[in-house]
Amino acid sequence: MDPVALFENARRRLDPVPREALGRLEVPGRLRRGLGARPRIVPDGEAWRVGVLLIGDEAVFEVGEVLRAKPERRRGFTAESARQRAAAAAMCVRGGFAEGTTVNVDHSPLDLAVVAAGGSAGPLLWRDGALLVRWTAGGALMPLDAYLRERIATLRGR
Repeated sequence: MDPVALFENARRRLDPVPREALGRLEVPGRLRRGLGARPRIVPDGEAWRVGVLLIGDEAVFEVGEVLRAKPERRRGFTAESARQRAAAAAMCVRGGFAEGTTVNVDHSPLDLAVVAAGGSAGPLLWRDGALLVRWTAGGALMPLDAYLRERIATLRGR
């Protein structure tokens, strides 16, 4: 089973499905006009989110954090994690994403050449001659071809 061929086939089947934005953190290195430039999340391409995978035109990534771009607002938070997510969502707007846009950040590229050679990358691994995907944090495994078939059918509404 060739992972490169599996993902090429997946791209053809995903063609009518809308893509999601990829973003990367940009931290300015110096001050602008005496004011501190603030970090922002800037566009870094598009990909289809297929469960734990992001499938782009050229590369495949492991999903990282998924944000919805929202403008910065003063509000009280009961948890520090909620404050951090709101700050990250505001960085997306500062970086040029429209409010409400889904932005995938902290995504990790997967080396399909390593996987094709029998190795593992991110959630992709070989076991007993089968190419599997780890699709839950708890470690549940599923054959990659079945996983892609099922997820793409769901995305296409079939």
